Amino acid sequence: MATGGGARMRSRLNVSVASVFRVFGALGVLYVVVSLLAWKYQERLAFPGPRNRLPSPADFGIRDGEMITVTTGDGVRLRGWYLPPSPAPAKGKRAPGLIWFYGNMETIRAMGAVIRDFRPPGTGVVVLDYRGYGESDGSETEVGVYRDAEAAWAYLSARPEIDSTRLAVYGRSVGSVPALYLAERRPVRAVVLDSPFTRALDMAKEHYPWLPRFLVNLSLDNLTRAKSLRVPLLIFHGADDRLAPLSMGVKMATAGRGDLVVLAAAGHNDTYDVGGLAYRDRVRAFLAEALGPRQ
Repeated sequence: MATGGGARMRSRLNVSVASVFRVFGALGVLYVVVSLLAWKYQERLAFPGPRNRLPSPADFGIRDGEMITVTTGDGVRLRGWYLPPSPAPAKGKRAPGLIWFYGNMETIRAMGAVIRDFRPPGTGVVVLDYRGYGESDGSETEVGVYRDAEAAWAYLSARPEIDSTRLAVYGRSVGSVPALYLAERRPVRAVVLDSPFTRALDMAKEHYPWLPRFLVNLSLDNLTRAKSLRVPLLIFHGADDRLAPLSMGVKMATAGRGDLVVLAAAGHNDTYDVGGLAYRDRVRAFLAEALGPRQ
């Protein structure tokens, strides 16, 4: 009887061990599959590309704005807005300009009211829906967002009423990537960032700690670009940001030797609401000083 009982116990133990191995095997397969999906679709995660109709500036009460179509160097048509300097420069003078880059889940349609309310006076503003966003053609990639940035720069700098030597960039969240890209390669006079992250690898560590680092092929290296800045930098960051933690904003401000405005009780997506008029006025004062008097 003892021998039979031992045999049954060993049999149950073997079944239990086999079940454990099957569970771990299934988890291992799931881990590999999820990791490969994250690797394959990481650009989609970074640039989800919401689609919606491009409204006219007049839909937001901006009477002097234009709906524009800009073609990138690789032939992709981007739709967007151009808001001329208001008030207009005096005859024979030219105004400064600002290129606005929004976050990865935003479009001009979603941000129209903010663009209207935060529009700096006497400054021409261009904002384009990235490729794959709004009504723009294509689908966004890291390389694509740099080409989109170049197209925005080319358009604004060619406007006859704009002084191409006095252009600034504004980037929110993932918009900090094209903003800093231009600041590294073009004669940008000032940079304003809202809720920037340091680089793609750091974001992966923050939100996908289980993902093997070698699978992260996006760069989005804001930190290195910030270190190369030689122009004024102003950063706004929410104290309660859970997407791009405040520590990233601190690192960015330190790297770029810029000013950091910490918005108490603000998260990642409500900095405009929390900052309000103080935020708007700080941006306007910063740009007025950095871009100098109208020429």
